[in-house]
Amino acid sequence: MATNSTSTKQSLSRPSSGTSFNATSTNKNRQYAHLHAQLAQLNAHLADTENLVRMTAVQAQDMRFLGGYVGALFMGSAKVLGEESVQGKGRQNDEARK
Repeated sequence: MATNSTSTKQSLSRPSSGTSFNATSTNKNRQYAHLHAQLAQLNAHLADTENLVRMTAVQAQDMRFLGGYVGALFMGSAKVLGEESVQGKGRQNDEARK
């Protein structure tokens, strides 16, 4: 009798293991599909990031050029304003002497 009840328990567990296998397979397939979608999204985001880094590199070169250009303008304006200031002081001294 004891061996009979053990074989009955095993036969009952076999169909549930078959459904368990199907459920596990379905879960794995669902997880793989989700992982595939996430990897596709990650790939798209990496492509966007690559484009943004390229654009940033180009803009950094342009900013470097603009910095040099503005620096040259400041140096030129300082030279012109410096000369005018020296000439203005010289004129004021000449007028004060008169």
